Amino acid sequence: MKNSGGLKNLPELEQSELRRYARHFSLPEFGIEGQQKLKAAKALVVGAGGLGSPVLLYLAAAGVGTLGLVDFDVVDESNLQRQVLFGVEVLGESKAKSAGKRLLELNPHINIDIHETRLTTENALKIIGDYDLVIDGTDNFQTRYLVNDACVILGKPNVYGSIFRFEGQASVFNFEEAPCYRCLYPEPPSPGTVPSCEEGGVLGVLPGIIGCIQANEAIKIITGIGTTLSGRFLLYDALDLNFQEVSLKRNPECSVCGDHPTVTELIDYEQFCGINQPEPEHKWGELTVTELYQKIKLGNAPCILDIRESYEVLVAKIDGTIHIPMSQVRERLGEIDQSSEIVVLCKTGVRSANICELLVENNFKNVKNLTGGITVWSQVIDSSIPLY
Repeated sequence: MKNSGGLKNLPELEQSELRRYARHFSLPEFGIEGQQKLKAAKALVVGAGGLGSPVLLYLAAAGVGTLGLVDFDVVDESNLQRQVLFGVEVLGESKAKSAGKRLLELNPHINIDIHETRLTTENALKIIGDYDLVIDGTDNFQTRYLVNDACVILGKPNVYGSIFRFEGQASVFNFEEAPCYRCLYPEPPSPGTVPSCEEGGVLGVLPGIIGCIQANEAIKIITGIGTTLSGRFLLYDALDLNFQEVSLKRNPECSVCGDHPTVTELIDYEQFCGINQPEPEHKWGELTVTELYQKIKLGNAPCILDIRESYEVLVAKIDGTIHIPMSQVRERLGEIDQSSEIVVLCKTGVRSANICELLVENNFKNVKNLTGGITVWSQVIDSSIPLY
């Protein structure tokens, strides 16, 4: 990313830009040339959510000349706690288009490329190929591996960040002979073993902290100043305000960036991560929300066990359920009638499947998981129950 052609190949700054970026010029390591490098750069941000919001805001404010953003989602009320790019006035609207409008309001001197689509094996190389570097603001493993592999294939730096509950991680992959994401995590975790931020929660300010670190790393890569997180893995604990750093080395046996790579083109990442694969046979059943509704309507309601956390029940609940938080079910099995048909309920059906397994292991015979959880119940049966 360092400019080798001198100032003559860098874009000139307009008078209004000289005023806007004056604080940068006072930095001897940065100066006007650093600002020109930012203006010449093209950075792609994958995901305009919790991490993408601060990344996009600060890179736009800093004057990165072209910002691409990839996102296919719409703004939901539950996003506003941490996705500071959006306000209530854009609820239900496209994240990508809303973000683009907000960024141009912040800095009209930049260009915004909107990719209102999901990043996939079919389009990743084409989209990423147009940019100098990628900032990964995704929240799922299949897209992280896709971004990583595409960056290695195309030779692009990958500025990584992730968040969960009170903890964050950041690094720079595939830059200056640094390892890639697969050197650290060769294989994805089994589906359902790592809760998403939706299931596990996240402190609202945490993506702001990690996202700002990612933006800082992107600026250093573009301008060639400072020491990046290349070959270093940063761990942040928000509760203890503790930073730790782990050294990373490129794995010569890595399947993507190793000496003899076996992955030389993009693959099916949902299959790689075990997404949408046939479910193994279980000793419990599945019950749809429509089937449960019919049972209740006919006066044949089963025992509905809600294993969500107490705060979730305060936000949204189905009348007539028994509430035992997931962490307490094992100790409170005696409160559940083994002779009844038991339907286990959570937000989306992931945690409840784990509790179904626990109940079967403890000799409960008629156990079913509510497919899609209270989210699908709200969407299909009772829209007065809020989504969260």
